[in-house]
Amino acid sequence: MKYLSTRHSRTDVAAPLGFCDILLEGLAPDGGLYLPAHYPRIDAATLASWRGLAYDELAFELLSLYIDDIPPADLRDITRRTYRAEVFGSTEITPLKPLPQAEGSAPLALLALSNGPTLAFKDMAMQLLGNLFEYELGRRSEAINILGATSGDTGSAAEYAMRGKRGVRVFMLSPRGRLSPFQQAQMFSLQDANIHNLVIDGVFDDCQDIVKAVSNNLTFKRRHRIGAVNSINWARLLAQVVYYFAGYFQATETNEEQVSFAVPSGNFGNICAGHVARMMGLPIARLVLATNENNVLDEFFRTGTYRVRRSAETHETSSPSMDISKASNFERFVFDLLGRSGERTHQLFGIDVEQRGGFSLNAEEFQRLAAFGFASGSSTHADRLATIRSTWQQHGIVIDTHTADGLKVAQAHRDPGVPMLVLETALPAKFAATIVEAIGIEPPRPPALDGIEALPKRFTPLPRDAQAVQAYIERHTQADGDGAVAAFAV
Repeated sequence: MKYLSTRHSRTDVAAPLGFCDILLEGLAPDGGLYLPAHYPRIDAATLASWRGLAYDELAFELLSLYIDDIPPADLRDITRRTYRAEVFGSTEITPLKPLPQAEGSAPLALLALSNGPTLAFKDMAMQLLGNLFEYELGRRSEAINILGATSGDTGSAAEYAMRGKRGVRVFMLSPRGRLSPFQQAQMFSLQDANIHNLVIDGVFDDCQDIVKAVSNNLTFKRRHRIGAVNSINWARLLAQVVYYFAGYFQATETNEEQVSFAVPSGNFGNICAGHVARMMGLPIARLVLATNENNVLDEFFRTGTYRVRRSAETHETSSPSMDISKASNFERFVFDLLGRSGERTHQLFGIDVEQRGGFSLNAEEFQRLAAFGFASGSSTHADRLATIRSTWQQHGIVIDTHTADGLKVAQAHRDPGVPMLVLETALPAKFAATIVEAIGIEPPRPPALDGIEALPKRFTPLPRDAQAVQAYIERHTQADGDGAVAAFAV
C-alpha cells in the first residue's frame, strides 16, 4: 500500500511513500494529510472470517491491509502486545454497554473505548502508535521529536504511550486554563525526561496552528525530525478504524445487518475512522456527528459551509475536548468528498481556509454529501446535564460530558431496526465537576488515580508564537536529554 497527500497534484513526481515513511512524517511537505492510495474493500467472506476474532487479531488483520513494510510476524507481535486485557480492563477491549429501550425500539448502546491508561478513547490508538514508533525507530537506529496539540485527552494518551520510549521525545502544547483539573494533572504530573508539556497562552486552535506552522517549516522539521501523534498522523486514525469493526460484530449476528454510530467530534479524527470503515464496506447506515456549542462541523453538514471561528468566538464548555473550531483532520473527508482532487482540496484548505477563514461547497459538491451517510447535531451544557442525569436515572450508568453530547444527538437520528452505537470518549472521572452538577455525586475513579491533582506538576508556559516553540524544541533537543529542562514546577 502506498500513500499520497490530500493536496497532491496530478503532476507530482515524488516517489510514493510506504506506511513506515508516513508513520514518522506527520504532515506531508505540501501541507496536506496522508491517505492510502485506495481503501481496501472487505468482501462478505472476509467480513465473516473476522467475526469472532480477538481484538488484537482483528487489529492485525485490518492493519495488514494497509501496512506491507512491517513483517507480518512483527506486526502481529505489536498488536498482541498493545491490546491486552491488562491494559484495557477486559478481554473484549471495547465492550458494549447496552442501554435497554422500550419494546420495539432499535437497540441503543455505548461502545466503551475509555478503559485504557488515561481513561479516554485516545488510548486505543496511542498505545499502538507508541509501540509502532519504538519498533520503527529501533529498526532505523533513529530518534524522533513528537510535536502535538491537545484539547485534553490526546496529550495525556500520547504522553502515557510514549513515556520512557527509546528514541522519542514528546513536546505537547495545551491551551492555558482550558483543560479540566484531572486532565491537567494527568499530563503535568509526569516527570519523565522525554516528556515536555508546553502551556500556550491561547485556545486549542492556536496550539494546533503552531503545530502546523512548525511542521510546515520543512528545514526545521527535517533537522529536528519532527513527527506527529495528533489525528493528522494516519497511523492513529487507522488504529481507530478497528473498533468500528469490533463494535459492529458485537452489535450484530449476521453481515446482512446494519448499524449506526454516533460520535462526539471536535477534530474529526474519531468519526473520520468511521468514514474509512464505511468506505471499506462495513455495513454502516449512518455516521452521526455530535458537536457541543462549537458547532463548526454541524454547520458544515447542514449547509455546506465550513467557517472557522476566531479564538474569541471559541466557546469554553463543559465538554472541553471538543472546544475546537478548526478541525485539522477534516481535510481527509473533504478530499474523498471531492473525488480525491488534490488541486481542489488545496484550494479549499491551503488557500480559502488559510486566507479567508473558510469555504463553501458548490451545489454539485454539496449534493454529494448525502452519499456518505452523515448526519449531525449539536448539544449545550443544559443538554449535557439532562442527558447525564437521565442516563443515570434510567440505566444506572454515569457518562462523561462528551459521551453525553453524542448520546443526545444520537436520539434524534435513530432508525427503526438499526442499532445505534454511541462512542464513549472518556470516563466521567475526568470531568467530575459537571457530573456532580448533574447528579450530585462524585464519579468513581480507579484507585491508582486518587489524589492525582495534588501531585507535583511540571510544565513550561509559552506565548502564542511558533518561533518560541521552535526555540524551546531547539534548546531541548540539543540538550539531548541531559536534564536541562527549564520547566515551571508547582
